[in-house]
Amino acid sequence: MKTSARKNVLSKWLKTKALLKDPKIRKLVPETRRMNEKTLRSMLNRYAMVYVKPVAGTYGNGVMRVERVNGVYTYQTGEKKRTFGSFASLYRSILRHKRKRPYLVQKGIRLLKYKGRRFDIRVMVQRNLQGTWEKTGIIGRVAHPRKIVTNYHSGGKPMEVRTLLKPLVSGNRLARIENRLSRAGYDAAKVLSRTYPGLNMIGADIGLDAHFRPWIIELNTNPDPYIFRHLKDKRIPRKVLRYARALKRIPPAR
Repeated sequence: MKTSARKNVLSKWLKTKALLKDPKIRKLVPETRRMNEKTLRSMLNRYAMVYVKPVAGTYGNGVMRVERVNGVYTYQTGEKKRTFGSFASLYRSILRHKRKRPYLVQKGIRLLKYKGRRFDIRVMVQRNLQGTWEKTGIIGRVAHPRKIVTNYHSGGKPMEVRTLLKPLVSGNRLARIENRLSRAGYDAAKVLSRTYPGLNMIGADIGLDAHFRPWIIELNTNPDPYIFRHLKDKRIPRKVLRYARALKRIPPAR
């Protein structure tokens, strides 16, 4: 099995740059730039809603949803939402909140919702016992009703992807969307591993917009394998955990 000392890449910026090298995957990556006053202003003007996030951060900590509506600016982090009458006052507040940590600004994807709560999809891709990449699991993550992030550690709820999509699509179209999500996660993992060949386990966080277009929001190189225990089909978490143990990413089974 392929192993390497570098199994984790913390920088979201480095991961984004690696994905942009591939013309096929580049189309699935929302515009992402280093955040400063100029880039935040221009992207807000272009998209009206963006996410700003720490270059290195986990569990959705520090992520902000920033919006501009009719000249009024807002941002939300956690459960708290702040409103400002000018971009200058908004930016000053964001600077205080982020302190000296480097941040990125990313085009905001207006995620599909389940019972009024935003959701995205986690696709797990792991190196199998032969050392080749394999898509081993897919699960939905529904945001806490009052929060903007879907992470389980921030109050998100893991759910079956089909449960989330059935109120919106059905039949063959549902299956096609599931396959598209899995393929996007698998392809993104392979592209990232070209730049970082030591990687062996990647969780691709993929959002769907109103047109069911998949967007690669983020790639996590230290994903939580235990989240898949929430699936009804227990064969999936068994495989995910078996591979994670073989890759020495979690402790051996007792």
